[in-house]
Amino acid sequence: MDLFKTTHGAVRGFRASVDVVAALGIPYAAPPFGAHRLREPAPASAWTGVRDCTVFGPVAPQSAELPGAPVWSPGDEDILTVNVWTPAPDGGALPVLVWIHGGAYTFGSSAQPDFDGVVLARAGLVVVTLNYRLGFEGFGHIPGGGAAHPDNRGLLDQVAALRWVRDNIAAFGGDPANVTVAGQSSGAASVACLMVMDRARGLFHRAIAHSPASPCYPLGVAAATTREVAAAAGCPDTPEGLASATPQALVLASDQVVDGYRRDPSSGSRHYDPSLYAPVLDGDVLPVDPLTGMAAGRSRGIDLLVCHTTEEYWLLDAVGSSAKVTTEERLDRFATDFGLPGGLVDGYRAALPGAPVLDVYLAVFGDLLFGEYAHRLAELHAGAGGRAFLSRFDRRRTGPRGPVRAWHCADIPFAFGNVDKEELAFLIGGAPTGEDHGLARRMVRAWAGFAATGDPGWPAVDGSATRTRTWRTADAPGDEDEPASLRALWAEARFPLLRP
Repeated sequence: MDLFKTTHGAVRGFRASVDVVAALGIPYAAPPFGAHRLREPAPASAWTGVRDCTVFGPVAPQSAELPGAPVWSPGDEDILTVNVWTPAPDGGALPVLVWIHGGAYTFGSSAQPDFDGVVLARAGLVVVTLNYRLGFEGFGHIPGGGAAHPDNRGLLDQVAALRWVRDNIAAFGGDPANVTVAGQSSGAASVACLMVMDRARGLFHRAIAHSPASPCYPLGVAAATTREVAAAAGCPDTPEGLASATPQALVLASDQVVDGYRRDPSSGSRHYDPSLYAPVLDGDVLPVDPLTGMAAGRSRGIDLLVCHTTEEYWLLDAVGSSAKVTTEERLDRFATDFGLPGGLVDGYRAALPGAPVLDVYLAVFGDLLFGEYAHRLAELHAGAGGRAFLSRFDRRRTGPRGPVRAWHCADIPFAFGNVDKEELAFLIGGAPTGEDHGLARRMVRAWAGFAATGDPGWPAVDGSATRTRTWRTADAPGDEDEPASLRALWAEARFPLLRP
């Protein structure tokens, strides 16, 4: 059966494989343009007849062109859509996994080849992926916007998608009372935000965060960014002025501001990673940053699974999105620009004897943005009475071009079971081996087990030790602690990362 009834109308999917049915591009909210632009998501319009849902919906406004994924074209407006893969199209009550893609809150989509849900559906899950507003449209602060133009519109889109899941997923064989929300990078940080947001309460029951990105922005930082983007777009930084600029103009203006930071070594912390957008601590949609909220027990009723990779930032260096730091002087300047504790960089130098300066920088930056933050999320959640599980991805091998890194995003094809997709060869360092397939099966099993029961297959974090599942291609992945010497270096570092 490939026909499903939703609250807005009937949809027709297709056989994604012999045992899985998919329905793609289903609207969960109205197109966020025209009268709905820069506002809270509005309900989708109902339709008559049967809607053909066999292709992904358009992606959100962005300038990125990612391998194997569609690109945004001005005029593509029906961007708030979900995609569903189900192994039980004729009914049932299977656990549900809802995936939020990453991309620095600026690029990406649910149509990327990494996120095909067939393998996870075969493991017994109903899989949902979604698009949401990015860049200024989703995360730009609008001074004086008030309730009409709220902050964190991208997070509000995610909440609207979760409400769609609550109201519709039973028609696809899913259990609305057993929903896990998952994501990677800015998608994982979105998951952490949803865990402490009142508007998301009760919409999901477990959470998976792979490489959660640490920054949240206070209103002052977000407002300063808006002034820069508005100036580049040639419009006033007012609700009326920003609404008068087209989405394309704000995308181009944001790219122009980013380029300015990249070119200016004296521009502070944003020179190294000029991500303009992040969740805004507005006191309303996002009342508190995730670390503070979790420490206060706001999310204690949600089981949490956290993972990070051991060489996160090597990917950002490889694709040219990070400033290169190759001298000791610039490395010390980097530490100063981020306000890192004295001795932290020296500790990494000692832990990596003989390593090039660039490698020391990448190791520190990866733990600053992802690794240490992942640990703190898990530990604070557990300390406040929640259940948390911690893992790290350390799969390495030698490829035709040298060492294959356990870098940012490399774990996701394994967790989705999509290591055979040709578009992902660069990400995982070439064609998969037999051991890679075995690792993918173990990670899929862990995700499916956690989504079904809250148990991924290893001990939870407790007060006596932070036990970590390490994912490698050996037959039995090990349970071991993170290197204590490196973690100790972060003891005095302040999080969340609030950039100037």
